[in-house]
Amino acid sequence: MNNEEEVLLKKLRWRCRRGMRELDQLFGRYLDRRWAQAPADEREVFLQLLDSEDDKLWRWSMGYEACPDAQQAQLIAYIRALPA
Repeated sequence: MNNEEEVLLKKLRWRCRRGMRELDQLFGRYLDRRWAQAPADEREVFLQLLDSEDDKLWRWSMGYEACPDAQQAQLIAYIRALPA
């Protein structure tokens, strides 16, 4: 990983801190296990998720409400399925 990628990852890790332990763990797990090899379109969907409001992210991630965007819903399902 080059310096530019390391800086981006640090910035993303900061953006993933949502103040809710469950979301912090889910998004951190994605960064640790998938971000580096994720294709550009998947990365873009993840960045869109990070722009969403925390309460919506929490409801979508916990399965209390369906995410209205199909790509984001698919990525949330993938993130939730990552082993702890």
